[in-house]
Amino acid sequence: MLPQDRAPGDKGVVERVLDGIAALCVAAAGTGLVVLIAIFGWLVWGRYVMNDTPTWVEQLALMLVVWITFLGAAAGVWTQSHLSIDFVREMFPEYIAMPLRWLSLLGMLIFGFYLGWQGAVLAGSTWARVVPMLGVSEGVRAMPMAICGVLTVIFTLHHGLMLAKGRN
Repeated sequence: MLPQDRAPGDKGVVERVLDGIAALCVAAAGTGLVVLIAIFGWLVWGRYVMNDTPTWVEQLALMLVVWITFLGAAAGVWTQSHLSIDFVREMFPEYIAMPLRWLSLLGMLIFGFYLGWQGAVLAGSTWARVVPMLGVSEGVRAMPMAICGVLTVIFTLHHGLMLAKGRN
């Protein structure tokens, strides 16, 4: 049973907090998507109606796409809706499927760890540079990578704990 499938009364404090974090990720990604659509509307208006192309739109769009992607991916890890071909694993008998579940969690844990670590390294090494036309640090572009990595580790550890308890 997936965390989001349990009734609110069946969830512990940790699951409710992680649900909230995932919901914040989805809300931020959704808001970013709305802003992305709006700024592209402004780009089209400026370019074709006003004959004055806003140059900052491309840089902001690139930054928004990174934030939307990584925050959405982190929420996908919590809801277990990320890219996965688990139907193949689940076709096997339980004595084969269970080790494959653990192997999948281990792979996600390792991936999340390195994503968070290298995202933090990238953010730190690019923090001094400024994004042209936006005036914000280049490290802001790498922050969602580190955030997604940390959240992937946290969400995967919780999934592993639930699997060990037989609740997943």
